[in-house]
Amino acid sequence: MSLTNIRLEVMQFLEKNVDSFIQQYLIPVETIWQPSDFLPNSQSETFFDEVKELQEIAKDLPYDFWVAMVGDTITEEALPTYESWLMEVEGVNNLENNGWSKWVRQWTGEENRHGDLLNKYLYLSGRVNMREVEITTQHLINDGFEIGTGRDPYKNFVYTSFQELATYVSHNRVSQIAKQYGDNKLSKACKIIAGDEMRHHQAYSEFVNQIFKVDPSEMMLAFQYMMKQKITMPAHFLRESGQSISTAFNQFSDSAQKLGVYTANDYVDIMQKLIDKWQIDKISNLTDEAEKARDYLMKLPARMAKISERIVLPEENHVFKWVQPA
Repeated sequence: MSLTNIRLEVMQFLEKNVDSFIQQYLIPVETIWQPSDFLPNSQSETFFDEVKELQEIAKDLPYDFWVAMVGDTITEEALPTYESWLMEVEGVNNLENNGWSKWVRQWTGEENRHGDLLNKYLYLSGRVNMREVEITTQHLINDGFEIGTGRDPYKNFVYTSFQELATYVSHNRVSQIAKQYGDNKLSKACKIIAGDEMRHHQAYSEFVNQIFKVDPSEMMLAFQYMMKQKITMPAHFLRESGQSISTAFNQFSDSAQKLGVYTANDYVDIMQKLIDKWQIDKISNLTDEAEKARDYLMKLPARMAKISERIVLPEENHVFKWVQPA
C-alpha cells in the first residue's frame, strides 16, 4: 500500500471522531463572541464619542506596535488562502462534504472573526494607512503561500499545530503591550483572539497525537521533515505596494522581534512544547529511520537555541507604508 493510501486510511479512521473534535474545540456560532462585541456600536448615540476615545488612546501607542498590529491583521485577513489550502489536504473531501471538510469550514468561520475585528479597529484608530494595508492584504491573497507540506495531512497538521501556537503568542503579546499603554479594550480584544488560537492549537496538536497512536513512524518522519525545513510563516510572501513578492516579510519579522511580539526564541520554545506535548521521547514501535528522526528532533531545540543567540537585528527601523511614524 502506498504512503498516500495509508494516510488516507488514517484520515478516514480519524474522521469518525470529527464531530467530537468540533464539540470539544470549536464554539457554537450563537454563543461565541463576535467582533462587534469589542467595537464602538455604530447604532448607538455615543458612537462618535467612543471612536474619539479610541483614537485618543491610539495616539499613545508606538509606531512598532502598529506595525505588529497591521502584520497580525494582514495574516488573519489572508484566510481564503488557508481554507483553500486545507481543503486540498489528503482526506479532506469538500465535494462529498465529509467530516474533515466540515471541520475546515467551521474552523474558518471562527478564524474569520479575527481579521474582521482587527481590521475595523485599525480603521477606527486613525493611525494606519488603510489603503496600503488593503493593497498588502490583496497581494498576500493573490500570491498564496508555499509552506512545504503538499497535500500530506501529517505535515499539514504539524504545520497548523505550530502555527496556531505562534499566532497565540503574537496576539497575546500585542494584548500585553496594549495594556501597558492603557488601551484596555484593545488588550481584551487581542487576548480573546489569542484564546481562539490556543483552542485551535490544541485541536490540531490532538489530531497529530491521534495519528502518532496509529501510524507512529510515518508521523515521526513527517514531524522531522517539517522541523528540518523550518516552519514558514503564513505571511512569508508579504509585500507592500510597488514591491516584489516577499520583500516586506523580513523587515516585518525584524520589527516584530525588536518589539518582542514574536522572536526566534519563541520559535524554539514552540518546537520544544510540541516535542513535550506529543511525548516524542516515549513513542514506541518505531522503524530504524523513525528512531533516527526522533533523535534528531530531541536534540533540535538546543541546536536552534544556539543559532538564535547569534541573530543580529538591523539597527535601522524600516518605515512601512502602512503606518506613518507619529
